[in-house]
Amino acid sequence: MINTDDGFVTIFVGRAQKEPDRVLCLYEGAPLTFAELDRMSSSLARWLRTEGVPRGGRVLVMMHNNPLAIALLFAIAKAGAIWVPVNVQSRGDNLRYIVEHADPHLIVADHELVPRLQSDIPQFDADRVRSAGDSSAPRSLEVGLSESPEPLAERLPAADEPYAIMYTSGTTGRPKGVIVSHRMLRFAGESIALVSAVEDGGVFHMWEPLYHIGGAQMIVLPLIRKVHLAMVQRFSATRFWSEVKQYGATHIHYLGGLLQILLKQPPGPLDRSHGARIAFGGGCPKDVWRPFEERFGVEVRECYGMTECSSVTTYNANRVLGSVGRPLPWFEVELRDEHGRPVPQGERGEIVVRPRVSGAITAGYYNNPEATARAVRPDGFHTGDLGSFDAEGNMYFHGRMSDNVRVKGENVSAFEVEHVAAQHPAVEDCAMIGVPAEIGEQDIKLFVKAKVGTSIDPEELSAWLAERLAPYQNPRYIVIVDDFERTPSQRIMKHRLAQRDDPVWDRQRTSGKVH
Repeated sequence: MINTDDGFVTIFVGRAQKEPDRVLCLYEGAPLTFAELDRMSSSLARWLRTEGVPRGGRVLVMMHNNPLAIALLFAIAKAGAIWVPVNVQSRGDNLRYIVEHADPHLIVADHELVPRLQSDIPQFDADRVRSAGDSSAPRSLEVGLSESPEPLAERLPAADEPYAIMYTSGTTGRPKGVIVSHRMLRFAGESIALVSAVEDGGVFHMWEPLYHIGGAQMIVLPLIRKVHLAMVQRFSATRFWSEVKQYGATHIHYLGGLLQILLKQPPGPLDRSHGARIAFGGGCPKDVWRPFEERFGVEVRECYGMTECSSVTTYNANRVLGSVGRPLPWFEVELRDEHGRPVPQGERGEIVVRPRVSGAITAGYYNNPEATARAVRPDGFHTGDLGSFDAEGNMYFHGRMSDNVRVKGENVSAFEVEHVAAQHPAVEDCAMIGVPAEIGEQDIKLFVKAKVGTSIDPEELSAWLAERLAPYQNPRYIVIVDDFERTPSQRIMKHRLAQRDDPVWDRQRTSGKVH
């Protein structure tokens, strides 16, 4: 079992002193060393104090990936403050809710995002905002780099002190602010080292935004292993493999539907000449696993987890097809029925996670005692996810418990319907929701996006699905969309789908026409 008594920032400071010239990451090809990042983050930590951020104060950050954003991440840690990362795509009611709920002492946002904050948040307090990316602005983040690089004369935070409030993606409802400790982020980095089978000299292609746990955990990896990151500003399906080859990446990380998106890109000369060896992450469907390995020549290493449980809970070290593997050394996992009883082998139950090491699971949700009480219980963390075990103890993920639709007395899993629909040759991605039925409980509405260069006929798709799904699983409504709104992990934001007014094809209408 690893010793996580030192939080990630303590390890960073020690590494910067011992190996100042070592590269932590490349950003769009430009190196960022430990020494440079240490100087930048110490200056910004002092700047946070001059801007009135106390120890334990909340700093809401809305920035794209870049070296300044990384430095601010470490500066907040050095100052003993709390980082509140926000998706740069957030807007409207969602953005307003997070800002008002977090009630930060200071807001740092890319300069082009400040007008959105001003327009979307009533009674916006401009005095709390500092812009980034515009050094000419009098109150910009860049001004902080002129502060002394001498460390603050304060102790570094203890491992179990809170470091971040990370608002969940909110694919089905209001985001919840997960309290993430310094120890939890350290655990997340250690998890990635295990899942990815890391070796000295590894290069990790990093497209994940820092405001998502999938990106934040990657920052820890160079602190605990002799590797570096090759960071790009954002994910691009068309540039992905050329970036991997350009930066000599040995590892790629996937979340959500990323593998499916890459697999559906046109074949190209880089498919087998990119140089990466391992793809690790969560969300690889069973039928995608082998085709992805065969086409791109990488080893897929699947895992399961969530922000509340230090990002990763189980990982598939034995590469059992379709499985998310077994618990990490610092966790135990049980599957429970609706009465809290363990389910028999092979049956589905709620995934409940118990820590074997203190501090591996969140203390709760910020300013949300009801949600905390529902999830953080004496018998473990109740994930709201469904899983099953095989005879060897390998776990299989079956989607969210809440992502089910009740149709004619039958429970229909969105995970299963989407899995089938995604196999249609013209479908790039899809999402299912339940809508009120005219008679009975609910009907199924399926949103689909066509692959580039193809089109989808809803009637043909419906007939295709009818051959592969039970009658009660076959969507009544089909909607063709140009694109989906996505979370930082590339998951579709399902709670936004019900608000769309795209033309709808109805299977039960006489003509099956779009209306």
